[in-house]
Amino acid sequence: MPERSEGPAMRFPIRAVIFDWAGTTVDHGSLAPARVFVELFAGAGIPITVAEARGPMGRAKRDHIATILAQPRVAAAWRDAVGRPATDADVDRLYRDFLPRQRAVLAEHSDVIAGVAEAVADCRRRGLAIGGTTGYTRELMDVVEPIARTGGYAPDVSLCADDVPAGRPAPWMIFRACERLGVYPPAEVLVVDDTPVGIAAGRAAGARTLAVSRTGNALGLSAAAVAALPPAELADRLAAIEREFRAAGAEFVIESVADLPQFLDRECAAAAPLTGHP
Repeated sequence: MPERSEGPAMRFPIRAVIFDWAGTTVDHGSLAPARVFVELFAGAGIPITVAEARGPMGRAKRDHIATILAQPRVAAAWRDAVGRPATDADVDRLYRDFLPRQRAVLAEHSDVIAGVAEAVADCRRRGLAIGGTTGYTRELMDVVEPIARTGGYAPDVSLCADDVPAGRPAPWMIFRACERLGVYPPAEVLVVDDTPVGIAAGRAAGARTLAVSRTGNALGLSAAAVAALPPAELADRLAAIEREFRAAGAEFVIESVADLPQFLDRECAAAAPLTGHP
């Protein structure tokens, strides 16, 4: 556990930050999983839209596939094409196909999002422990984490969907990260995520929740595509995304993890630093 630095205390005491990966700290726009889900279902003869692929984002990837198949339009398309409803065996088959497809594209979509490395360094200067959680499996993160490390981002602990009994919205990854970081209670942890299901996991854990609107799945655009949007359109879309996150229970919303130092500054009080466990 990092030593606490000298500095102002939070109005709400924070001792650790647990970040999501794709769309939050790496892969601007969460492009890799969205692309692969579209290709996966097209290959199965059941074309889906990008919006349908993105809807369950943040869940463990087998759960993600099952949730897509349960969507009414997709379920009807499956019955029309196959002659019966999708089964658990179908989900398993699609998931087995998904894993190598996802692994094959991760090297193209695991760059650290601009400003993340600097924001995490700022968190560490404040004495905060850093965790990571993801809907990816350990096998997939074995591709992502070395690329992120080269880009300047490496959390103190990183939990994957297959490290716990159930992925998001269950809180188990957050609890396991807290255990490994030696930080409790969860109310002193800030969970940062780009999906409603990730925010739900944070709330289920009893943590504070901060949603990211511009770099993640909700907007779903690369940094270059975001830069090309007319400013008024971008502002309107981000405002709508913020409303959706607030409705999903997010306590706070920022555009990017790059904005986290400014967010933390705003939430600081002029009291002495916190020390030790309560």
